[in-house]
Amino acid sequence: MIVKQILAMKAGPDSLITVTPEARVADAAQLLSEKRIGAVVVSTDGQTLDGILSERDIVRELGRNGPEILERPVSELMTRRVNTCVCAEDALEVLNRMTQGRFRHLPVVDDDGRMLGVVSIGDVVFARLKELAAEKEALTGMIMGN
Repeated sequence: MIVKQILAMKAGPDSLITVTPEARVADAAQLLSEKRIGAVVVSTDGQTLDGILSERDIVRELGRNGPEILERPVSELMTRRVNTCVCAEDALEVLNRMTQGRFRHLPVVDDDGRMLGVVSIGDVVFARLKELAAEKEALTGMIMGN
């Protein structure tokens, strides 16, 4: 399975959620809670990637500096050097990169660097399990002569 197929499985109006770098951390945290997501892409124009802000980023900073960080702009907490992937990448390669890099969200970009969506480690694992189930069913069919 490739990333394009994973994105297609999660297609919908909320497939790419962004906040601006100037947004308050409190607003980003509220968005994460409302949408039940673990990270939000930070983008000035909604198309290009400026960074990513995860629940972990917020919790880590809360632990260091307390609740006043909630009034700071997202740009102060976001990860600026973000790994990305493209639609043609293999799900196993993406899963390996995410595991090795110890991150859970990977923005998907086109050849021009324009954002197309985000895949989470959960999305990739779900897709891989679905793929394995289909392979098992096909092999079982071959063995049983169906």
